[in-house]
This record gives sequence, C-alpha cells and structure tokens, in this order.
Amino acid sequence: MTSSTTLSPAFAPSQLCSGKNGMCPSSYVALSKCVKSGKGKRMNVKCMATSIPADRVPDMEKRKLLNLLLLGAISLPSAGMLLPYTYFFVPPGSGGSGGGTVAKDALGNDVIAAEWLKTHGPGDRTLTQGLKGDPTYLVVEKDRTLATYGINAVCTHLGCVVPFNSAENKFICPCHGSQYNNQGRVVRGPAPLSLALAHCDLDDGKVVFVPWTETDFRTGENPWWA
Repeated sequence: MTSSTTLSPAFAPSQLCSGKNGMCPSSYVALSKCVKSGKGKRMNVKCMATSIPADRVPDMEKRKLLNLLLLGAISLPSAGMLLPYTYFFVPPGSGGSGGGTVAKDALGNDVIAAEWLKTHGPGDRTLTQGLKGDPTYLVVEKDRTLATYGINAVCTHLGCVVPFNSAENKFICPCHGSQYNNQGRVVRGPAPLSLALAHCDLDDGKVVFVPWTETDFRTGENPWWA
C-alpha cells in the first residue's frame, strides 16, 4: 500500500499577513491545504490557525510590573532567612552606657569591678574582650582601683596581640619586637603608632569600655583610631 501526502499553499505569503505590523486583520488565517491520496480516495483537509490581534498583545509595562512583583516575592523570604546568619558574624557583647561594651573575661563572663580587684593587684594588666571584640587590657592602678582607660592589645605594626612584660614594665610584641610603655605609648619600632585606647567606665558594677574620641593623653595628639 502506498500513500502520498502533499502540501499546497492555499494563499500566497502576501495574503497571509497584509495588515499593519505584519499582523493579519482577521481573527484566523488558512495556513495550508493538505491533500492525501491513497487507494484511489482523495481527502481535502484545510488547516486553520488562530492569530493574535494586535490590540491583544500583552502590555510591556504590565510585564515589568509582574516581574517586579515576582522579584519582591522572592527577595523578602530570602532576606528573612539570611538575617539570622548575619547576626552570627556580629561579635557577641552587651551594650553599656554611651554606646559602650561590657568587658568580658577569659570565660566570656561580664567583668564585675569589685570581683576583679579581689584577684588582680596593683600594676596588673590582664586581657579582656573589649570594643568590637578586640583584646583589651584592664589596668589596675597603684591604689588598687581600675584605671579610667583600657589598652587595646593589637599591635599597630601587623596586628599581633602584644603581651605585657611585667619584668620590664612594658608591652613587647613577640612578632617583630615593637615596644610600648606601660600605658601603651610606642617607644620602639617598627610599630608606627601607640596602642589604641578605650574609656573604662562602670555601669551597675560592671566594667564598660567606651570609644575614646578625644585627645590621646600620652601623645597630646588626636587619636589615630577614631
């Protein structure tokens, strides 16, 4: 059994789309005539297709509005999920008066001034957690009171943590040998600047570090860290 199918155009291309902007003016057009022959029988099939009138093309402004709405619907839940992860990277610390930070000891507990002074004698300089999580020395004066300033332990050369050498009564950096006096003023390079300061206040018995923004009393100059 043999069969053949032939397609013959019912209309010329110029007749298919003769309206403005290449759109057919009618609601449908005849695309082709299909002629099938087999066993001596002939069957004519006309294939019709519906066109979209020009006045029914979706508005581009509406498309943009729908895209914006879709973007907003996706962004808001995503931001809500990312917010807790953002808080994870914020250094832990309790707020104090004047935008300060409560000092933390080596175990992460709030430093209570009265308790601290029971175990730290005159001339003591012990590291605590200070502003922005930086290691900061609490200073005990000769009269067994806390000094009104804390000393940031981050070396101004390359950022090493500088230990206090009680035998020499100065801070000596183990990385490159920079030295600072017992108040943190630089006395030997390669460090170019003195150690940063922070105010040391009390709030309900707790030690609170507050940013130091006024003149550096050790050098008489504006604070480089502010």
